[in-house]
Amino acid sequence: MSAAPLRTITGFHQDELGDWIAELACGHTQHVRHRPPFWLIPWVLTAEGRAGKLGTPLPCAACVEASGS
Repeated sequence: MSAAPLRTITGFHQDELGDWIAELACGHTQHVRHRPPFWLIPWVLTAEGRAGKLGTPLPCAACVEASGS
């Protein structure tokens, strides 16, 4: 399996449980959860934190799956 390509964050929305989902430039999405002690992503809890991450690259596993690699 190849490494997941990096895709930039273009926006955010919340799912039905209130968890934040990053919208990626490739059209895929990825959950970004702050759930200590396992996931430490405190920036996702504020509008300023999320805005500061726009344009940041995240690995997109869905792109790997879509390409069949």
